[in-house]
Amino acid sequence: MKFSPNQALWLALFITAGSPIAGKFTVDYMSPSFVLIFGTLTTLLIYAPWLTKNKLWGKLFDKEIRSRLSVMGLFGTALPFLLLLIALRWTTPSNSAILNQAESVYSIIFAMIFLGEKPVFKQIIGTLMIVSGAVLILAVNGYTPMWKGDLLVLATVWMFQVSHIAAKKLPADISVDFITAARGFYGFIWSAVIALIGLPLGMDITFKISGPSFISLLYIAVFVYTLRNKFWYEAIRNMPLAKATAVILSYPVFTYVISLAVGFDEIRLYQICGLILALSGAYMVTLVKKA
Repeated sequence: MKFSPNQALWLALFITAGSPIAGKFTVDYMSPSFVLIFGTLTTLLIYAPWLTKNKLWGKLFDKEIRSRLSVMGLFGTALPFLLLLIALRWTTPSNSAILNQAESVYSIIFAMIFLGEKPVFKQIIGTLMIVSGAVLILAVNGYTPMWKGDLLVLATVWMFQVSHIAAKKLPADISVDFITAARGFYGFIWSAVIALIGLPLGMDITFKISGPSFISLLYIAVFVYTLRNKFWYEAIRNMPLAKATAVILSYPVFTYVISLAVGFDEIRLYQICGLILALSGAYMVTLVKKA
């Protein structure tokens, strides 16, 4: 089924909203490395018949694009999702989601430098509102265990922009299905390498099976690493990256509601104020006709 870029973007947004919740359900039962390896391998297995049918396995190693595909696997999946899962051991899903709004800042900077996209005044004001929401949360959580997770999130989300720019710079004739499959392939390789390097440093590849954690693992593998990525590439290949980033980063409102419903969060005034600031900024950016 074919979706327009805007439809694909909103589908990616709704799937993303559930990602921090699913991640929180897994971290008490499964190591982040296991989640990454399982998730990326699942994407690869889903696309394996398609890659075989269309004789595209060799294209994964095409010297013209393999470096960009590898960057997507490393900075789009392996490193950031590993760190975000680790962060969820300290902070809440809603905090993680709200602080992901900082990606809008990186998006504008990176898009200016590497893609030639120039932000307009409304975009800059909206971004400052997003930053204000993040600063509010950090100020309240300062010097607590939750703060450690919050800072890790902020130190991580720039990696997604590196991956998105690599995807934007791929030849126009490459399909979103191939891009999604390639990200899964290289994400799996990098996740396995990082896990092996991390073993002597105390990282593990362990898991325990429970109902919620296994369902969450499947959600991450099938919906987040596969379908969400497919929808996201359909969007950013057909619209300015900074604008698409601002739209999808409005997902924390849904994450917050779900997090409250399952008991991972309680109603906190500072979170609501930070959320309102961040979402208002993201909405202002979506009103920009050209980014």
